[in-house]
Amino acid sequence: MTKFSDLKLSPKVLKAVEEAGYETPTPIQLGAIPPALEGRDVLGIAQTGTGKTASFTLPMITMLARGRARARMPRSLVLAPTRELAAQVAENFDTYSKHVKLTKALLIGGVSFKEQDALIDKGVDVLIATPGRLLDHFERGKLLLTGIDIMVVDEADRMLDMGFIPDIERIFGLTPFTRQTLFFSATMAPEIERITNTFLSNPARIEVARQATASETIEQQVVMFKGSRRDRAASEKRRLLRDLIDREGETCTNAIIFCNRKTDVDIVAKSLKKYGYNASPIHGDLDQSQRTRTLDGFRSGDLRLLIASDVAARGLDIPAVSHVFNFDVPGHPEDYVHRIGRTGRAGREGKAITICASSDEKALAAVEKLIAKDIPRTDAPGKPTSADQDAPEATIRDDAPKGGRSRRSRGKDEPQAPAQAEPAKKTSSERSDGRRGRRGGDRGGDDKVVGMGDHMPSFIEKSFDERLAG
Repeated sequence: MTKFSDLKLSPKVLKAVEEAGYETPTPIQLGAIPPALEGRDVLGIAQTGTGKTASFTLPMITMLARGRARARMPRSLVLAPTRELAAQVAENFDTYSKHVKLTKALLIGGVSFKEQDALIDKGVDVLIATPGRLLDHFERGKLLLTGIDIMVVDEADRMLDMGFIPDIERIFGLTPFTRQTLFFSATMAPEIERITNTFLSNPARIEVARQATASETIEQQVVMFKGSRRDRAASEKRRLLRDLIDREGETCTNAIIFCNRKTDVDIVAKSLKKYGYNASPIHGDLDQSQRTRTLDGFRSGDLRLLIASDVAARGLDIPAVSHVFNFDVPGHPEDYVHRIGRTGRAGREGKAITICASSDEKALAAVEKLIAKDIPRTDAPGKPTSADQDAPEATIRDDAPKGGRSRRSRGKDEPQAPAQAEPAKKTSSERSDGRRGRRGGDRGGDDKVVGMGDHMPSFIEKSFDERLAG
């Protein structure tokens, strides 16, 4: 069995790896580290959680240990799609380079430009950045990319999903043609393949088989959901989520709740807070300091429920998650395995519960096809009712009459007719007596003109009298 000590890494890097508790490289590390140390371009195809970060940080630290950075001209560049993933890469560099004198800077949104400029001015060996913030610094004239020797693109498929591909192409054009490129992606969409063919030179291709099965320690369930009405479906779905959390009780020590859309992340988080749950969202519109506090609180146990999208949670390493709730079935079946893999880690038991609406049934079938098994169905804890007050969109006007217009729709001076009891139906003999009474001019008793109600206008009654008299 191959060990890290067999991969020609520097002794100081190996010491840091050993102190971190690692001995055996993962398949992506075993395939990517040797060609990277030889100076070749690398194309790695593997999902998050397979050890990709170490597969480029370890050879980079070994190679960068020789040389010195110059002001405003970083020697290496790592691009990540989200602030959280960039921060996690920076933590990995700190872990593995603690015995090597290397400087680094983290360029992400939500942090002061002034602090980042000060680091760049001193000169950094490793620059870790999101594409947007990197180009902001470049356009302000604070950064030069002509000294880049090694460039890493991490989670390229997520870059594509977030619309960063034009920025990536521009950044490639700003770096030297002679750079070494390490390119990692979970999937190879046509657009990703075009970029690798354009900007990588004879890369060593390492492809780790896609993870298509979940850990056996994860209990999986699906709850089928159908709203009573279209305008109430969203609030009833949130009610179902709360019922599921309550049903798990104390066994749900903490949980990640995944939504497909960023807008739903906010809505679900606000709904849970309203009903007294310890919950917070994480998405790109939040300040970086708030996102960091949220993640730190979740890791420490101060926060019980973390509501996130796939992009925000991509690559995050959060141990000891007891539950995962899929508020939506993911559009890509691979993301289901990625989501539920957040629980049941390191041999622990975990539970993953998915809410499947009628519109999600095709996506659920794709998930079951990928994992080659049927996910057990379970009954909902309780059927949502219109008593759910979490739905302003489903509010019904109490003053609207059953038969039509509300008070606002009536004219300003139009009187409201008093409620009338529905008269009992008459027998045929009573109807004939009524007609005879009309012909005889008898207005007494309960005789009425059939079909005209109790409020027949006088001019209509007059016309009947004239016709009957004639």
